[in-house]
Amino acid sequence: MAVNGSLVGRRALITGGASGIGRACAVRLAEAGADVVVVDRDAEAAKAAATEVGGTALAVDLSDLEAVDGLDLAVDILVNNAGLQHVAPLHEFPVDRFSYILRLMLEAPFRLARGALPHMYERGWGRVVNISSIHGLRASAYKSAYVTAKHGLEGLSKVIALEGAPHGVTSNCVNPAYVRTPLVEGQIADQARAHGLSEDQVVEQVMLAPAAVKRLIEPAEVADAVAWLCSPSAASVTGTSLVMDGGWSAH
Repeated sequence: MAVNGSLVGRRALITGGASGIGRACAVRLAEAGADVVVVDRDAEAAKAAATEVGGTALAVDLSDLEAVDGLDLAVDILVNNAGLQHVAPLHEFPVDRFSYILRLMLEAPFRLARGALPHMYERGWGRVVNISSIHGLRASAYKSAYVTAKHGLEGLSKVIALEGAPHGVTSNCVNPAYVRTPLVEGQIADQARAHGLSEDQVVEQVMLAPAAVKRLIEPAEVADAVAWLCSPSAASVTGTSLVMDGGWSAH
């Protein structure tokens, strides 16, 4: 992982940085010395997270692509984390929701990287870390937009890796299974109501069924992986996916 001080002088922008994995990444990268910019649509939560790490808060709806294009992207580290989930059969999936999810979770990361790379190239150093998912590598029924967006993010990350390598820029994905975040906690509650199960039963019988390690992942574990990808030890790691799925994909 990135040791304290190894990211001094680096500016890191984290999307969805006000809670869950994003907030854990803000804390971890700040501990390593980075100047952190917390981007989130929840202005108050972004401000609270930024205050915690001595960083800067930006309230932005990343589905507004004009707003994305207007951001100051002179950053050395870009963590594409913002996302959401919608569960529905494909033949009933709302078309506007599908478009919204792809705009937020795939086109916004493209535009953020497009805007940040010139600064990284000029500096001769950069790190793009895309918070993907086991669903970037495996599919689940009823999650067509999320699975499509994450698979697309995997491809985008690889292209950035190939183009960025001559300029000292690496690009990688981190692929966790279910992480204990507000997004997942909402899914647990929804599935409990839908299936007449307790929340513990949803976690054990549904979410953790494909995994060998039977527990939810903590946000700090993902943040440690992100920090390691930004560290000197990972300078040759690019164009790959760091899988944290408890053995899900070993089947």
